[in-house]
Amino acid sequence: MKVRIEDGCIACGACESICEDVFSVEDTVIVNEANIAGNEEAVKEAAEACPVSVIIVED
Repeated sequence: MKVRIEDGCIACGACESICEDVFSVEDTVIVNEANIAGNEEAVKEAAEACPVSVIIVED
C-alpha cells in the first residue's frame, strides 16, 4: 500500500487522531511509510475521514 498527500491539507488532525502510527500533523501531514504495514484499515479510515480528501491510498 502506498499513501500520498496531495496539496491542500488543512492540518486538521483527523488522520492523526485515527492513525497516529502513520500520520503526524505539523504544518501539513507527514506519512510514516514504515508503519503502514499492519495499519492498512486505519489508513483507509483516515483517508475517508479527511475533510478535504487529500489522502490518497493506492493498493
